[in-house]
Amino acid sequence: MTPTTLTALGICCALGQSKQQVWQNAISASRAGMQWRSDLLQSGDAVVVGQVAGQLPDLSAWPAQFQSRNNQLAALAYQQIAAEVAALRLQMGSDRIAVIIGSSTSGIAEGEQAMQHYVQQQRFPAGFHYQMQEMIAPAEFIAQLAEVSGPCYAISTACSSSARALMSARNLLLADMADAVIVGGVDSLCRLTLNGFKALESVSAGFCQPFSVNRDGINIGEGAALFVMQKHQPGIALLGAAASSDAHHMSAPHPQGRGAVDAIFQACEDAAIKPAQLDYINLHGTATPLNDSMESQALVQLALTQVAASSSKAMTGHTLGAAGAIEAALCWLTLSPYNSDNHLIPHCWDEQQDPDLPALQLVQPKQRHKVTYCLSNSFAFGGNNVALILGKTL
Repeated sequence: MTPTTLTALGICCALGQSKQQVWQNAISASRAGMQWRSDLLQSGDAVVVGQVAGQLPDLSAWPAQFQSRNNQLAALAYQQIAAEVAALRLQMGSDRIAVIIGSSTSGIAEGEQAMQHYVQQQRFPAGFHYQMQEMIAPAEFIAQLAEVSGPCYAISTACSSSARALMSARNLLLADMADAVIVGGVDSLCRLTLNGFKALESVSAGFCQPFSVNRDGINIGEGAALFVMQKHQPGIALLGAAASSDAHHMSAPHPQGRGAVDAIFQACEDAAIKPAQLDYINLHGTATPLNDSMESQALVQLALTQVAASSSKAMTGHTLGAAGAIEAALCWLTLSPYNSDNHLIPHCWDEQQDPDLPALQLVQPKQRHKVTYCLSNSFAFGGNNVALILGKTL
């Protein structure tokens, strides 16, 4: 299949507010952005979350429906690709540039605040607009910010949302429905997701420990990653992509990773490579008992236990709908000139291997290896699995 190139990237997450900052903190195994918060759980208990620090773009001049933290994160990421989008707009016209965004929270945090205000005062606060929490809100905001008028939509398939958005952007280009796509994901911290995962007993009591015998759940994070995707360009490309569905359980993955195996194998076929050619795997690695067990079993079935692998969620938090794009972005950075020394992203954990899990080649601090092909895994509720393969094209 024709490769589609990711010609520009903008990113913000707990690791930083720029590509350089994110990359340097990632290879340093920094958990600096992982913070204790006591204002998110209904119980009042403190919980570790990955949050974006520092000042975010001011959206006060925008219509009310766009004034959300989610869109502030999207705007911060967009600023980093704005020059490329502006050049493409002149070259191909605004109607040939599409926007596809994955999200699972959108502006729900603002909706929570509005409902609390309503309960107390029997009216919504001034400036609240219900559209800010619609799933398409970040896509429409980015389209207006970028001044483009091509196809514009959002995808919300839980934790695979923005990985699926990358697949969809590729399909849009190959169908000649656009010449370029602004694609990625954005999610922001909110009480709904924290308390929902807490109810599922899936939130860690401390810092998450992917694949450890001590793993007890996730740390939730926030962030955004936006790419510009085009055809027939040199650079870092989405070489292969595939999706599958377990049809096993509403929230639990298939124990042996049946759907994950299918997605990874099909993505390799799509990229015209064999699984053995992979050099690095960005694991879904949520640090929940079931997910890490399933993912390691899937890698055994594909004979991938000797490939360098790491979960970046211990440093970013699980950014839910944005996770697929942020982790694809980390693969992009691994392949990019930012990584001139061939570093691999280390696996950040307590180094206590679970004897009941197949041993993986988890990346050690300061480990280096030249990477040609990266696999990024995203596995979501409802058995929604997506595997992406990134590599370089000439």
